[in-house]
Amino acid sequence: MILNHVVGIFTHPDDEWDSIRKEPNTLGKHFLPHTLLLALIPAVCGFLGSTQIGWSIGSGEAVYKLTTESALYLCILFYGAMIVGVVVLGKFIDFLSITYQEADHTPRGIALATYTTTPLFISGVFALYPVLWVDIIVGLVACAYAVYLLYEGVPILMSIPKEKGFVFASAIVTVGLVMFVSLLAITVILWTIGAGPVYVTG
Repeated sequence: MILNHVVGIFTHPDDEWDSIRKEPNTLGKHFLPHTLLLALIPAVCGFLGSTQIGWSIGSGEAVYKLTTESALYLCILFYGAMIVGVVVLGKFIDFLSITYQEADHTPRGIALATYTTTPLFISGVFALYPVLWVDIIVGLVACAYAVYLLYEGVPILMSIPKEKGFVFASAIVTVGLVMFVSLLAITVILWTIGAGPVYVTG
């Protein structure tokens, strides 16, 4: 059950990584039930938070919300971007593993990307409360724990020494940062051509 891995990745990550390593490495086992479901958390919560609750700027009384159509469109795009992001990151990990793995060349990139991003998906529940400083703090904490999971999980899941695992994980972090910057650039382009959010006040 995916709930076992979700709980375990927070309570005893090292043991959980070892358990994941011993399981069949299939999309149906790791990616489909886990990523597709957990990625709904930030997408759905973001939709509800931006259309039903809204946010204020400064000390003003005006509450800004997104129109239902705009929020739905953006959340669907965001959901798709998260799914694609996990797949692309997983494939990059498999590509990089050729350099770092010595004996076991089983492709486990999707599994590593899937469970490393778990804190980011779960933190998306705070999108129900769209207050900038709260979301920034929660996002930073989630990112920090995701990086911790990555550095802990790489040596275990890839069956390599910790020294190599540290270098491998650092390379993955670099790839993740490049992907994040690329996503921001694509977002700016989409907003420029008129695909940005549509606000209402109330």
